[in-house]
Amino acid sequence: MQDFLFIVLGLILLIVGGNWLLKAAVALSLKLNIPKIIIGMTVVSFATSAPELIVSVKAALDGFPDLALGNVVGSNIANLGLVLAITVLMGSIDVRKSFYTTDWPVMMLASLLFVGFIYFDGTLEQHEGIIMVVLLFVFLVYLLRFQKTAVVDELPEDDVPLPLYKTVLFLGLGGTALWGGSELLIDGAVGLASSFGVSDRVIGVTVVSIGTSIPELAASIIAILKKEKAISLGNLIGSNIFNLLAVLGITSIITPINAADQGLLTNDIFWMLGISFLILPLVFVPKGLRLGWRDGLILIGIYITFVYLTVK
Repeated sequence: MQDFLFIVLGLILLIVGGNWLLKAAVALSLKLNIPKIIIGMTVVSFATSAPELIVSVKAALDGFPDLALGNVVGSNIANLGLVLAITVLMGSIDVRKSFYTTDWPVMMLASLLFVGFIYFDGTLEQHEGIIMVVLLFVFLVYLLRFQKTAVVDELPEDDVPLPLYKTVLFLGLGGTALWGGSELLIDGAVGLASSFGVSDRVIGVTVVSIGTSIPELAASIIAILKKEKAISLGNLIGSNIFNLLAVLGITSIITPINAADQGLLTNDIFWMLGISFLILPLVFVPKGLRLGWRDGLILIGIYITFVYLTVK
Protein backbone atom coordinates (compact mmCIF):
# COMPACT_ATOMS: atom_id res chain seq x y z
CA MET A 1 0.00 0.00 0.00
CA GLN A 2 2.85 2.37 0.85
CA ASP A 3 4.55 1.67 -2.51
CA PHE A 4 1.30 2.41 -4.38
CA LEU A 5 0.86 5.67 -2.44
CA PHE A 6 4.43 6.72 -3.33
CA ILE A 7 3.71 6.08 -7.02
CA VAL A 8 0.51 8.18 -6.99
CA LEU A 9 2.12 11.09 -5.09
CA GLY A 10 5.16 10.93 -7.34
CA LEU A 11 3.02 11.12 -10.49
CA ILE A 12 1.07 14.11 -9.13
CA LEU A 13 4.30 16.00 -8.35
CA LEU A 14 5.72 15.20 -11.79
CA ILE A 15 2.59 16.46 -13.59
CA VAL A 16 2.44 19.67 -11.55
CA GLY A 17 6.17 20.21 -12.08
CA GLY A 18 5.75 19.75 -15.84
CA ASN A 19 3.07 22.46 -15.95
CA TRP A 20 5.19 24.97 -14.01
CA LEU A 21 8.13 24.22 -16.25
CA LEU A 22 6.12 24.87 -19.41
CA LYS A 23 5.01 28.28 -18.12
CA ALA A 24 8.60 29.23 -17.41
CA ALA A 25 9.72 27.96 -20.83
CA VAL A 26 7.18 30.05 -22.74
CA ALA A 27 8.07 33.11 -20.65
CA LEU A 28 11.78 32.57 -21.35
CA SER A 29 11.25 32.29 -25.10
CA LEU A 30 9.34 35.59 -25.06
CA LYS A 31 11.83 37.42 -22.86
CA LEU A 32 14.88 36.32 -24.85
CA ASN A 33 13.12 36.37 -28.24
CA ILE A 34 14.30 32.81 -28.89
CA PRO A 35 12.27 30.38 -31.06
CA LYS A 36 10.19 28.12 -28.82
CA ILE A 37 11.60 24.87 -30.21
CA ILE A 38 15.04 25.93 -28.92
CA ILE A 39 13.61 26.59 -25.44
CA GLY A 40 11.82 23.24 -25.69
CA MET A 41 15.02 21.45 -26.67
CA THR A 42 17.13 23.09 -23.96
CA VAL A 43 15.41 24.38 -20.80
CA VAL A 44 12.33 22.11 -20.88
CA SER A 45 14.26 19.07 -22.11
CA PHE A 46 16.92 19.41 -19.43
CA ALA A 47 14.37 19.90 -16.66
CA THR A 48 12.13 17.03 -17.80
CA SER A 49 15.24 14.85 -18.09
CA ALA A 50 16.14 15.67 -14.48
CA PRO A 51 14.26 12.61 -13.11
CA GLU A 52 16.21 10.33 -15.47
CA LEU A 53 19.48 11.94 -14.37
CA ILE A 54 18.69 11.65 -10.66
CA VAL A 55 17.44 8.07 -11.02
CA SER A 56 20.36 6.91 -13.20
CA VAL A 57 23.08 8.43 -11.02
CA LYS A 58 21.43 7.08 -7.87
CA ALA A 59 20.91 3.62 -9.40
CA ALA A 60 24.49 3.39 -10.73
CA LEU A 61 26.02 4.50 -7.41
CA ASP A 62 23.77 2.09 -5.49
CA GLY A 63 24.94 -0.82 -7.65
CA PHE A 64 21.94 -1.16 -9.98
CA PRO A 65 23.48 -0.43 -13.43
CA ASP A 66 20.67 -2.17 -15.34
CA LEU A 67 18.19 0.17 -13.68
CA ALA A 68 20.27 3.18 -14.79
CA LEU A 69 20.60 1.98 -18.39
CA GLY A 70 17.09 0.55 -18.65
CA ASN A 71 15.65 3.80 -17.33
CA VAL A 72 17.22 5.88 -20.12
CA VAL A 73 16.71 3.39 -22.97
CA GLY A 74 13.13 2.76 -21.86
CA SER A 75 12.46 6.49 -21.45
CA ASN A 76 13.65 7.22 -24.99
CA ILE A 77 11.34 4.51 -26.34
CA ALA A 78 8.47 5.81 -24.17
CA ASN A 79 9.03 9.42 -25.25
CA LEU A 80 8.41 8.50 -28.89
CA GLY A 81 6.19 5.43 -28.64
CA LEU A 82 3.95 6.71 -25.86
CA VAL A 83 4.33 10.46 -25.29
CA LEU A 84 4.65 11.54 -28.95
CA ALA A 85 1.90 9.07 -29.90
CA ILE A 86 -0.54 10.55 -27.37
CA THR A 87 0.49 14.08 -28.40
CA VAL A 88 -0.26 13.57 -32.12
CA LEU A 89 -3.44 11.63 -31.36
CA MET A 90 -4.64 14.81 -29.61
CA GLY A 91 -3.68 17.05 -32.55
CA SER A 92 -1.50 16.82 -35.66
CA ILE A 93 1.89 18.58 -35.74
CA ASP A 94 3.17 20.42 -38.85
CA VAL A 95 6.94 20.09 -39.14
CA ARG A 96 9.44 22.27 -41.00
CA LYS A 97 12.54 21.01 -42.77
CA SER A 98 14.97 21.92 -39.96
CA PHE A 99 13.46 18.97 -38.08
CA TYR A 100 15.12 16.53 -40.48
CA THR A 101 18.21 18.64 -41.18
CA THR A 102 19.18 19.18 -37.52
CA ASP A 103 17.00 17.77 -34.72
CA TRP A 104 16.33 14.22 -35.88
CA PRO A 105 19.90 13.62 -37.18
CA VAL A 106 21.38 14.71 -33.82
CA MET A 107 18.99 12.35 -31.98
CA MET A 108 20.05 9.48 -34.27
CA LEU A 109 23.75 10.39 -33.90
CA ALA A 110 23.43 10.38 -30.09
CA SER A 111 21.60 7.02 -30.23
CA LEU A 112 24.17 5.41 -32.54
CA LEU A 113 27.06 6.80 -30.47
CA PHE A 114 25.62 5.31 -27.29
CA VAL A 115 24.99 1.93 -28.94
CA GLY A 116 28.52 1.93 -30.41
CA PHE A 117 30.05 2.67 -27.00
CA ILE A 118 28.15 0.02 -25.04
CA TYR A 119 27.37 -2.79 -27.50
CA PHE A 120 30.82 -4.34 -27.91
CA ASP A 121 32.11 -4.37 -24.31
CA GLY A 122 28.88 -3.92 -22.34
CA THR A 123 30.32 -0.92 -20.46
CA LEU A 124 29.94 2.84 -20.71
CA GLU A 125 33.37 4.09 -19.62
CA GLN A 126 34.32 7.45 -18.12
CA HIS A 127 36.09 8.72 -21.27
CA GLU A 128 33.04 7.75 -23.37
CA GLY A 129 30.83 9.76 -21.01
CA ILE A 130 33.13 12.78 -21.46
CA ILE A 131 32.80 12.49 -25.27
CA MET A 132 28.98 12.38 -24.93
CA VAL A 133 28.83 15.48 -22.70
CA VAL A 134 31.19 17.42 -25.01
CA LEU A 135 28.97 16.53 -27.99
CA LEU A 136 25.95 17.82 -26.05
CA PHE A 137 27.63 21.21 -25.49
CA VAL A 138 28.54 21.43 -29.19
CA PHE A 139 24.92 20.71 -30.08
CA LEU A 140 23.61 23.35 -27.66
CA VAL A 141 26.00 26.00 -28.98
CA TYR A 142 24.89 25.18 -32.53
CA LEU A 143 21.21 25.36 -31.50
CA LEU A 144 21.52 28.73 -29.83
CA ARG A 145 23.50 30.24 -32.69
CA PHE A 146 21.98 28.78 -35.86
CA GLN A 147 18.71 26.94 -35.27
CA LYS A 148 15.49 28.38 -36.69
CA THR A 149 12.03 27.45 -35.51
CA ALA A 150 11.15 23.93 -36.68
CA VAL A 151 7.45 23.80 -35.87
CA VAL A 152 4.65 26.23 -36.62
CA ASP A 153 3.34 28.04 -33.53
CA GLU A 154 -0.39 28.33 -34.19
CA LEU A 155 -1.31 30.95 -31.63
CA PRO A 156 1.65 33.27 -30.99
CA GLU A 157 -0.72 36.03 -29.86
CA ASP A 158 -1.81 34.04 -26.78
CA ASP A 159 1.66 34.17 -25.20
CA VAL A 160 1.67 36.10 -21.93
CA PRO A 161 5.00 37.47 -20.65
CA LEU A 162 5.82 36.79 -16.99
CA PRO A 163 7.91 38.94 -14.64
CA LEU A 164 11.44 37.57 -14.22
CA TYR A 165 10.87 36.58 -10.58
CA LYS A 166 7.83 34.49 -11.59
CA THR A 167 9.77 32.79 -14.38
CA VAL A 168 12.58 31.87 -11.96
CA LEU A 169 10.00 30.79 -9.36
CA PHE A 170 8.23 28.48 -11.82
CA LEU A 171 11.57 27.03 -12.95
CA GLY A 172 12.60 26.39 -9.33
CA LEU A 173 9.24 24.97 -8.24
CA GLY A 174 8.97 22.85 -11.38
CA GLY A 175 12.46 21.42 -10.94
CA THR A 176 11.88 20.71 -7.24
CA ALA A 177 8.53 19.03 -7.91
CA LEU A 178 10.13 16.87 -10.61
CA TRP A 179 12.93 15.84 -8.28
CA GLY A 180 10.60 15.02 -5.37
CA GLY A 181 8.14 13.25 -7.63
CA SER A 182 10.85 11.11 -9.22
CA GLU A 183 12.19 10.06 -5.81
CA LEU A 184 8.74 8.97 -4.63
CA LEU A 185 7.91 7.29 -7.92
CA ILE A 186 11.15 5.28 -8.07
CA ASP A 187 10.91 4.17 -4.44
CA GLY A 188 7.34 3.05 -4.99
CA ALA A 189 7.88 1.46 -8.40
CA VAL A 190 10.98 -0.49 -7.40
CA GLY A 191 9.34 -1.64 -4.18
CA LEU A 192 6.19 -2.75 -6.00
CA ALA A 193 8.02 -4.45 -8.89
CA SER A 194 10.56 -6.14 -6.60
CA SER A 195 7.76 -7.71 -4.60
CA PHE A 196 6.72 -9.47 -7.82
CA GLY A 197 10.28 -10.70 -8.44
CA VAL A 198 10.87 -8.66 -11.63
CA SER A 199 14.47 -7.99 -12.78
CA ASP A 200 16.18 -4.57 -12.57
CA ARG A 201 16.28 -4.34 -16.37
CA VAL A 202 12.54 -4.99 -16.77
CA ILE A 203 11.77 -2.53 -13.95
CA GLY A 204 14.00 0.03 -15.69
CA VAL A 205 12.63 -0.22 -19.24
CA THR A 206 8.97 -0.38 -18.19
CA VAL A 207 7.84 0.94 -14.81
CA VAL A 208 10.69 3.37 -14.09
CA SER A 209 11.06 4.64 -17.68
CA ILE A 210 7.32 5.34 -17.98
CA GLY A 211 7.43 7.09 -14.62
CA THR A 212 10.38 9.29 -15.56
CA SER A 213 8.69 10.05 -18.93
CA ILE A 214 5.64 11.44 -17.12
CA PRO A 215 7.14 14.99 -17.07
CA GLU A 216 7.56 14.85 -20.87
CA LEU A 217 4.00 13.53 -21.20
CA ALA A 218 2.61 16.22 -18.89
CA ALA A 219 4.58 19.02 -20.58
CA SER A 220 3.62 17.79 -24.07
CA ILE A 221 -0.10 17.35 -23.34
CA ILE A 222 -0.29 20.77 -21.69
CA ALA A 223 1.66 22.23 -24.63
CA ILE A 224 -0.64 20.66 -27.22
CA LEU A 225 -3.77 21.83 -25.36
CA LYS A 226 -2.35 25.36 -25.32
CA LYS A 227 -1.30 25.08 -28.99
CA GLU A 228 2.39 25.26 -28.03
CA LYS A 229 3.36 22.47 -30.44
CA ALA A 230 6.83 23.88 -30.97
CA ILE A 231 7.62 23.13 -27.33
CA SER A 232 5.88 19.75 -27.52
CA LEU A 233 7.93 18.30 -30.40
CA GLY A 234 11.16 20.07 -29.47
CA ASN A 235 10.86 18.88 -25.88
CA LEU A 236 10.58 15.21 -26.87
CA ILE A 237 13.45 15.21 -29.36
CA GLY A 238 15.59 17.30 -27.03
CA SER A 239 14.74 15.07 -24.09
CA ASN A 240 15.94 11.96 -25.94
CA ILE A 241 19.20 13.74 -26.81
CA PHE A 242 19.62 14.91 -23.20
CA ASN A 243 18.82 11.42 -21.85
CA LEU A 244 21.64 9.90 -23.87
CA LEU A 245 24.30 12.59 -23.89
CA ALA A 246 23.66 14.28 -20.52
CA VAL A 247 22.08 11.59 -18.31
CA LEU A 248 24.21 8.63 -19.40
CA GLY A 249 27.22 10.87 -20.10
CA ILE A 250 27.22 12.44 -16.62
CA THR A 251 26.35 9.14 -14.91
CA SER A 252 29.24 7.28 -16.60
CA ILE A 253 31.67 10.11 -15.75
CA ILE A 254 30.72 9.68 -12.07
CA THR A 255 30.91 5.87 -12.26
CA PRO A 256 31.29 3.52 -15.27
CA ILE A 257 28.02 1.71 -16.11
CA ASN A 258 28.08 -2.03 -16.83
CA ALA A 259 25.16 -3.77 -18.56
CA ALA A 260 24.69 -6.89 -16.44
CA ASP A 261 21.53 -8.07 -18.24
CA GLN A 262 22.26 -9.03 -21.87
CA GLY A 263 18.66 -8.21 -22.78
CA LEU A 264 19.65 -4.54 -22.78
CA LEU A 265 22.31 -5.17 -25.44
CA THR A 266 20.48 -7.76 -27.56
CA ASN A 267 16.96 -6.32 -27.43
CA ASP A 268 16.24 -2.94 -25.80
CA ILE A 269 18.83 -0.75 -27.56
CA PHE A 270 17.61 -1.98 -30.96
CA TRP A 271 14.02 -1.10 -30.11
CA MET A 272 15.30 2.38 -29.20
CA LEU A 273 17.20 2.72 -32.50
CA GLY A 274 14.24 1.40 -34.51
CA ILE A 275 11.60 3.74 -33.11
CA SER A 276 14.00 6.72 -33.29
CA PHE A 277 14.62 6.02 -36.99
CA LEU A 278 10.91 5.47 -37.70
CA ILE A 279 10.03 9.07 -36.81
CA LEU A 280 11.63 10.32 -40.04
CA PRO A 281 9.49 8.34 -42.52
CA LEU A 282 6.39 8.96 -40.39
CA VAL A 283 6.95 12.72 -40.82
CA PHE A 284 6.68 12.27 -44.62
CA VAL A 285 4.00 9.54 -44.87
CA PRO A 286 1.09 9.73 -45.55
CA LYS A 287 1.27 13.53 -45.71
CA GLY A 288 4.56 15.41 -46.06
CA LEU A 289 6.05 17.19 -43.02
CA ARG A 290 3.21 16.32 -40.68
CA LEU A 291 2.64 13.91 -37.80
CA GLY A 292 -1.03 12.93 -37.44
CA TRP A 293 -3.30 10.47 -35.67
CA ARG A 294 -2.33 7.55 -37.97
CA ASP A 295 1.31 8.04 -36.97
CA GLY A 296 0.21 8.11 -33.33
CA LEU A 297 -1.57 4.76 -33.70
CA ILE A 298 1.54 3.20 -35.31
CA LEU A 299 3.83 4.51 -32.55
CA ILE A 300 1.60 3.42 -29.67
CA GLY A 301 1.15 -0.02 -31.30
CA ILE A 302 4.93 -0.43 -31.45
CA TYR A 303 5.28 0.67 -27.82
CA ILE A 304 2.64 -1.77 -26.56
CA THR A 305 4.40 -4.57 -28.50
CA PHE A 306 7.75 -3.63 -26.94
CA VAL A 307 6.34 -3.63 -23.39
CA TYR A 308 4.49 -6.93 -23.96
CA LEU A 309 7.58 -8.71 -25.34
CA THR A 310 9.78 -7.31 -22.55
CA VAL A 311 7.48 -8.23 -19.66
CA LYS A 312 6.24 -11.63 -20.80
